[in-house]
Amino acid sequence: MASNFKFTPNKKFLNTPKDVWSFTNETAAVASTNANNKGRELINLGQGFFSYAPPEFAIEAAKKALDPASNNQYAPTKGKPQLIQALIKQYSKYYGENALDAENIQVCTGANEAILSCLIGLINEGDEVIVFEPFFDQYISNIQIPGGVVKYVPINPPKNLKTEITTGDDWTIDYEQLENTITEKTKVLILNTPNNPIGKVFNKEELTKIGDLCVKHNIVIISDEVYEHLYFNKKLGFPRIATLSPEFAQLTLSVGSAGKSFAATGWRIGWIVSKNKELLSFASMAHTRVCFSSPAPLQVACAESIELALHNDYYEDMRQQYIKKFDILCSAFEYLGLPYTKPDGTYFVLADFSKLKIPFDTYPFPQEVKSKAKDFQIAYWLINEFGIVAIPPTEFYIPEHEQAAETLLRFAVCKTDEYLEKAVDRLKLLKDYIE
Repeated sequence: MASNFKFTPNKKFLNTPKDVWSFTNETAAVASTNANNKGRELINLGQGFFSYAPPEFAIEAAKKALDPASNNQYAPTKGKPQLIQALIKQYSKYYGENALDAENIQVCTGANEAILSCLIGLINEGDEVIVFEPFFDQYISNIQIPGGVVKYVPINPPKNLKTEITTGDDWTIDYEQLENTITEKTKVLILNTPNNPIGKVFNKEELTKIGDLCVKHNIVIISDEVYEHLYFNKKLGFPRIATLSPEFAQLTLSVGSAGKSFAATGWRIGWIVSKNKELLSFASMAHTRVCFSSPAPLQVACAESIELALHNDYYEDMRQQYIKKFDILCSAFEYLGLPYTKPDGTYFVLADFSKLKIPFDTYPFPQEVKSKAKDFQIAYWLINEFGIVAIPPTEFYIPEHEQAAETLLRFAVCKTDEYLEKAVDRLKLLKDYIE
């Protein structure tokens, strides 16, 4: 019997296009059964999930954390005391000894919830939030849910992006354009460093210019630093905007993630750190209303993992492993003569495919793909013809600016070395399609 029930959903979720993650996964699932790929493994370098387990010490910590009865009950909304103390130890290296206490830390259910809580706690209807482009797509809905208005400022690609290997420093911000984007309604600026998808680590000079503008115009900085331990240029290191001046510290909410650091994205443990306790308190109040508290046993596991990682060289060993992983994958781009941006951070690399001879006019792209930017067509062709999954990065741009990335693809290297070697062998098959 047909129902006459009618309802009106939140208009923010009406006419929402399929996100890039659903598009890529669905395309890969269908492509795995086509004639080209039948019987061969699809090489998935798309979404940033790991093909290997967390370190053994983290696994053991998670197993042990389930035993005490109290660890299986609600955690305090601010976070388990063990994790808060471990985070104080970790961040005291950067903020200074005795600079932080428990009121400077908020544990969240992953970094995305942390950013959402920051925005819900701060944004009123009509407040503007500046986002650098390309951006992680979740930022946009997180801003819009509490009624914020997104303002975009591009990270300008290098002029030689299609012809030479570039670096993160070659992707630049026009600071005059940034200041011209600021209005009396501007409340927050979201910064992502190391940056997904570029792999750029913002240097001290860049962070200082951004921070000075935020101080001048009284703008809160949400600094998404989930890849904080994944930086590979020792000379550059990883500068943290909140530690560059006392003024910056007072207006910054820094977001971290256990998932990225310990290959445990399914644990969903993140946090916010801020020297400004009052500023952080509004994110904490929002967190209480969003999910009340975060998984207790995994907080305990994260606490022990952080304590161990501070003393067993885990973070440095991990960085060296990633340097090797990037070397493996990028050897394929060098073999093919495809330019790429050499990552200074994250586990992603952007490569340019404009040299690839793809029959755009005759290939049987579905209408859904034809209506999108060229990088979606390149990604679709690559999945169906060669069984290689990558992410089209125009998803991280608004349509007016997507031409900056329409010949790029983003590849994730958070895979085993053996898996990356398979990817290299598969990518080398593109040699016949290079102009």
